[in-house]
Amino acid sequence: MIVYNSGFKIMHLLTMTVLQEIEDFLPCNTPQVWIDNALANPELLLIDHANCEKKAASTALNLMYRYVDNFELLNKMSRLAREELRHFEQVIAIMKRRNIDYRQITASRYAVKLREAVRPNDPDKLVDILIVGAIIEARSCERFARIAPFLDDELESFYLSLLKSEGRHFKDYLTLAGTVASQQEIDTRLELFLGIEKQLVESPDTEFRFHSGPCI
Repeated sequence: MIVYNSGFKIMHLLTMTVLQEIEDFLPCNTPQVWIDNALANPELLLIDHANCEKKAASTALNLMYRYVDNFELLNKMSRLAREELRHFEQVIAIMKRRNIDYRQITASRYAVKLREAVRPNDPDKLVDILIVGAIIEARSCERFARIAPFLDDELESFYLSLLKSEGRHFKDYLTLAGTVASQQEIDTRLELFLGIEKQLVESPDTEFRFHSGPCI
């Protein structure tokens, strides 16, 4: 269970409900070691967070270009892309205020390993991409909540402000998957991908990133 300090008691009940749904959905909690890694690497945390927001927007736009006949997908991904780009702008604004250079860093293994299991042909490919999107958004939301109590006031407030939108993105991806595949297929694919995700989150990693495993 995510524990909040006194500064979080005014959070809206809906946000708390979304977080509980995400905790129930994910196969494990973020390890404490990852939080320790994040606190020891504040610049990398923000740089890779910016990268994640940019990649999330890119994924949404790519889906819009590929699946032009799916109006529900077009609407949800258009909104998601706008929100992710706004989050990107907010992250780099924080970086600028803190004199943190936005430099190139390598990507984590997390999304790459999840996408290796995506099937190659549609409609199976779309189902898997949407499931992977849901998992990534859910883990992002969980990590915002996990790390926020340990951050300074500005970052604490910012990360909490992201919970509601990230939680909605998680639901949007799952809703869209439900328009393409049966619940039985979704459950089967979720079991596969959540198993991969658990291994990535819990096993040691070589470099700290926003979605990395613990670096020991």
